[in-house]
Amino acid sequence: MGTSPIAVTGSTGRLGGMVAHHLAGAGATQRLLVRDPSRAPQLPHAGVHPFSYTDRQASVDALDGVGVLFMVSAPESPDRLDLHRSFIDAAVAAGVPHIVYTSFVGAAADATFTLARDHHVTEEYIKASGVRRTFLRDSFYLDLAANLAGDDGVIRGPAGQGRCAFVAHTDVARTAAAVLLSPEQHQDRQYDLTGPQALTLSEVAETVSAVRGRPVVFHDETIEEAYASRAGYGAPGWQLDAWVSTYTAIAGNVMAPVSPAIEDITGTAPMSLAEYLEQA
Repeated sequence: MGTSPIAVTGSTGRLGGMVAHHLAGAGATQRLLVRDPSRAPQLPHAGVHPFSYTDRQASVDALDGVGVLFMVSAPESPDRLDLHRSFIDAAVAAGVPHIVYTSFVGAAADATFTLARDHHVTEEYIKASGVRRTFLRDSFYLDLAANLAGDDGVIRGPAGQGRCAFVAHTDVARTAAAVLLSPEQHQDRQYDLTGPQALTLSEVAETVSAVRGRPVVFHDETIEEAYASRAGYGAPGWQLDAWVSTYTAIAGNVMAPVSPAIEDITGTAPMSLAEYLEQA
């Protein structure tokens, strides 16, 4: 692990916060890079550094002397890629030797899930920067699966009988922490981080019904129905495309393969949807 601190972005959010707590539990020295220092978790051996993806100098200052950077992707927005490029440039300028980036399963230039295209471009930009890297390609999260149903108990989307190996935030976080504590073992690797089973949305509905004790069913929309049923939210076109392609990516089985990476890296298997619901 060395003596250089681990930099963690997103520690005021769910995934980054879990990672920071895991690292603190392991006694690691951290720098928590946050937009609002008042919201940063109070952890031992953790310094808090104000930064934003748009403020190059603050990012360079916060990253100076860091041994490995945990880069949580920026919030979904039309300028997300510009933010990523700017921050990666700052990391290179600060001399950061290794970036661990939260990507997405199936990241590719032509990915069905539109936001996975952003992750592909970011991965390629990190590769081109020359730093050592590790890409953690997360599947869709279990909390998404658990909360897909509307108030009427219906999950709607054009997912067909496609499958997705949904993964828990907590399993991704403990895997990320293990990688950050021994980055040299994971240099220039990419890992698909998935749950232990690939479920159809009909099976998701059955599991949620069984554990929560209220009926949930899946309705397989057409693409046209999917756009129409979401049009009332007034979201921009790119957001609608992302919402609908969540389901079409499932239909295409992009997230169906189950990966052993979480258990291989941590020694503990990831949790299933039923286990997640029972804990929640």
